Amino acid sequence: MSQKVTKGVQMLLGEPKRAVIKLSLPMMVGMLVQSLYNLVDGIWVAGLGSNALAAIGLFFPIFMGLIALASGLGVGASSAISRRIGAQNKKGADNVADHAVITGLFLGVLLSVLLFPVIETIFVEMGTTQEIVELAVKYSRILILGASVIVFNNVANGILRGEGDTKRSMYAMVLGSGLNMILDPIFIYTLGLGVVGAAYATLLSMIITSGFLIFWLFFKRDTYVDITLKDFDPNREIFIDILRVGLPSALAQLAMSFAMFFINTIIIRIGSSDAVAIFTSAWRIIMLGTVPLLGMATATTAIVGASYGAKDIEKLEIAYLYAIKLGFLVELLVTMFIFIFASPITYLFTYSEGAEQRQMDLLGH
Repeated sequence: MSQKVTKGVQMLLGEPKRAVIKLSLPMMVGMLVQSLYNLVDGIWVAGLGSNALAAIGLFFPIFMGLIALASGLGVGASSAISRRIGAQNKKGADNVADHAVITGLFLGVLLSVLLFPVIETIFVEMGTTQEIVELAVKYSRILILGASVIVFNNVANGILRGEGDTKRSMYAMVLGSGLNMILDPIFIYTLGLGVVGAAYATLLSMIITSGFLIFWLFFKRDTYVDITLKDFDPNREIFIDILRVGLPSALAQLAMSFAMFFINTIIIRIGSSDAVAIFTSAWRIIMLGTVPLLGMATATTAIVGASYGAKDIEKLEIAYLYAIKLGFLVELLVTMFIFIFASPITYLFTYSEGAEQRQMDLLGH
């Protein structure tokens, strides 16, 4: 193996239970802050009224779909890199990182080209009001144009996770989400941009985060993998290796996205746009509850991958089973917290004038 062995790589190849805890905690913190941003974004938009909240709610499952594809590619890259680290194949790990970045850029451009011209038609076909369609289109088109940034952030984080550098992956997620929470009220209210301001805040925060990731991976070069795109040589086997792990992960999340999309459509047709605002706000809270498991899963993927590459099946089983037990305990505590504090959490999405009464009417109280 190359002498360039980072602390993250040492952790990946070390004691499995310690690795699960050490690598999972930063990911759990990063994803928690990221999910808090989703809540805060909805809370700030809720101040504009239920139509604005419904508008971003319409795009929510589509945005989840974008994230699903991006994170799936990141998971595939993470697994492929960690397996090569376990097999002491640094050149192979570098090659996977090159392929992941190129594939991510291509996927981002493709998503923008495919979605931008049809997004208005999608919202119209859902059957909501023209006012909400217009708001949703203005909001969504900004983020669709930024699809390349969304995909790159997820791929870059996947590369860092694959070499055990979950701390910097956490820093990137905390930076992006923290900036978003700060920029939201400025763009929405101070600059008077309304719903569109929320989209600009999200895109700008992602661009700034991408700048840090680019600096770490392409300029500072203190990571285990070396990305040299000028020497990129497409290899079909590497693409397949990334996709065979990344695609199932993406499809699992896409299934949830499609389900939410159709549920939104049904709610609009039998209820109202206010009901969409309520439903998608509740989903933001549910997603917050799944954060610990997602954080643990992304870290465990790298640990298990390194064990598999090293052909250390005993270590693989220890890490996998320990993560399941720890995840179950953490999720039980999260569920209890959400159940106990459901009422005050709900208020955060119903503080605008008349919104609380409309919610009570829709719930039949």
